[in-house]
Formats: sequence, structure tokens, C-alpha cells
Amino acid sequence: MKIVKKVALALLLVFIAMQFYRPEKNQAQGEHTAKFLTETNPPSDIRAILKQTCYDCHSNNTEYPWYNNVAPISYWLSDHIKDGKKHLNFSDWETYNIKKKDHKLEELAEEVEGREMPLKEYTWTHQEAKLTDEQRKAIVAWVQQTRALYQLNQQPK
Repeated sequence: MKIVKKVALALLLVFIAMQFYRPEKNQAQGEHTAKFLTETNPPSDIRAILKQTCYDCHSNNTEYPWYNNVAPISYWLSDHIKDGKKHLNFSDWETYNIKKKDHKLEELAEEVEGREMPLKEYTWTHQEAKLTDEQRKAIVAWVQQTRALYQLNQQPK
């Protein structure tokens, strides 16, 4: 029984220490998605959907929930955000070439249409991020229009 108490005490101490060493927050100042919005020009309803369902994990600015102040949840969220930004970062849109932008939009439509995004884990605590079928269709339609413009720009002149 002594070993169980020692392990439990060690785990408690690790848990307490984790509260003082948190991952860096993903918080940018200013208009971090301005280039993306200017270039792709989504309608206002799509802009709102993107902000509500995508930007927390796919931009340089996350609005953190209260429970992010508790480790190990803060580490878990940080990993999700890093992974999301690795796949698509709306804040870095200007660094992508036209072919990559087209591909990122294609993936966005596939993920939304296939109900892979937003993640179920995200919608558990962000009920407003659950997309309706109409919203999914609207996103896919906007992506198709925007991709058509990128594909025109890729053609040799």
C-alpha cells in the first residue's frame, strides 16, 4: 500500500508542477486573417462560419476557454492547435503559392463535406461550431467558386 501512496503523491506533485509550466498561447494581435479574407472574399455568412468554427485551430489567434488554464488540458489543446495550423493556417495565407492555396481550399471542402471538420472534440464544448447541412453546402459552394479563380490564375498565359 505504501507504493500506491508514493505513486499517488508523485502524480499529484507532477500535476501541481504542470500548472506552473504551461504551453505558449496562440494569440496574435491585429488582423491576422485579413490577407485571406481580402483574397478569397467570402460572403459575410461564410466569414462568420469560418471565425466561429475554424480560426481557433487554424489561425494565429485562439480564443481560449476557461478550462485551458488547467494542465494537462492546456497541453492537449496546444497540440490540437499546432496540428491544425500545420494543415491549414489562415493567418499564413499570403505565404502559400497559388497551387498550395487551391489545394488547401480543396482539402477544406473535403473535410467539411465529409464531416471531419470541425472536430467532434471541438463541438462538444463549442455548440455554436456545429455546422448544419446548409452551412456545409454553402462553404463547399464558396470554396468551389474561389478555387475556380485560383485555377484560372494557374493556367499559362
